[in-house]
Amino acid sequence: MAGAVDLSGLKARAEAKAAQQARPAPSGDAGEAGGAPGPGVVDVTDQSFPVEVIDRSAKQLVVVLLAASYSEQSQAMSAVLQKLATDDAGRWTLARVDVDGAPGVAQAFGAQSVPMVIAVAGGRAVTAFAGAQPEAAARQWLDDVLAQLPPEFGGGPASAGEAPSDPRREAAEQLAADGDYEGARAAYEAILHANPGDAEAAAAVKQMAFFARATGAEPGAIARADAAAGATGEERVALALAAADEELLTGSPKGAFDRLIAGIRVTAGDDRSALRTRLLELFELFDPADPVVLAARRDLAGALF
Repeated sequence: MAGAVDLSGLKARAEAKAAQQARPAPSGDAGEAGGAPGPGVVDVTDQSFPVEVIDRSAKQLVVVLLAASYSEQSQAMSAVLQKLATDDAGRWTLARVDVDGAPGVAQAFGAQSVPMVIAVAGGRAVTAFAGAQPEAAARQWLDDVLAQLPPEFGGGPASAGEAPSDPRREAAEQLAADGDYEGARAAYEAILHANPGDAEAAAAVKQMAFFARATGAEPGAIARADAAAGATGEERVALALAAADEELLTGSPKGAFDRLIAGIRVTAGDDRSALRTRLLELFELFDPADPVVLAARRDLAGALF
């Protein structure tokens, strides 16, 4: 699951929002995008997302479908995934999200169109695709995802006995859970030093570096950057870098990418290089096939050339 994106921040924001509300938000009629849910299928709102997707994904693969009731492609994709969920008899769960009723979930995944399908395991978005796919293609995609997951997530054949835990990795995960991102980064770097081929540790080092930088920054970076639209030179770059971090931290990867690309369009030399370097670093926090990343890479090419 190298390069997977941790969704725990979205979980915390969704739980906080739910706690502030005196009554639950409307369901969003997620079922309208594909009929009543069947076995292995749940309809998800912004409020139920933490339990139905994040918590559930700690035990098995969750396939999130971002859909809309007005979209025929969404209805077709929902029907295909429901059939596959029924065929696989509980090996994974299909979580259907109506983007109109659950805008927070849609924004967190950077959805630009529907349908969009995201595989989530261990609280992380592993991979995704956009647009409707025929059953054979969806079956192949799902099989590929499952093949990369350990048995406890429904992937591959279960091995005899439980794999031994790694105390170093557990310690690093605990540091991250406690909010000590610098400590977690150092712990993952030690794991990576001992095993340079550990792709998961390499991805975690980059993720912890981002969280340490973004959570340690002064709040209000987006507002400051927007208020100083006429800034130039190093000040413009510093404002854009801080604002992009805040946008990504608060669940708006597209906003972060667009801001940096806008800066790249109007800068040159070292200023442009600093913005481009940061943008490429942020790309590495996501699956390379993420539609938002692919779109941003195209925009970056246009800005540079």
